[in-house]
Amino acid sequence: MILAKVLGPVVSTVKHASYAGLKLLVVQPVNETGAAEGKSLLAVDRVSSAGEGDTVLILKEGTGVRQLFGLPKEAKLPIQACIVGVVDEVAVGAGEKK
Repeated sequence: MILAKVLGPVVSTVKHASYAGLKLLVVQPVNETGAAEGKSLLAVDRVSSAGEGDTVLILKEGTGVRQLFGLPKEAKLPIQACIVGVVDEVAVGAGEKK
């Protein structure tokens, strides 16, 4: 899974049938401190509640995405990344003694 920050929505009136009724967002991968890492990408919002500025969890793996959509292994789905959670807090090193 990848941490990412939602940059904003993508609106498209003409798209592949697989995207019908799905919310598309531009997301920027971030590290545990919230700093940008790598290139931004498009992700389908499977939780339907992510919005601009939210930190989210991205699943970027074909088999896992197909399972989320209830499709068989041999199914072709043109979705590369899927938002599977909205992050409330990131705690790094929590509970460690200093």
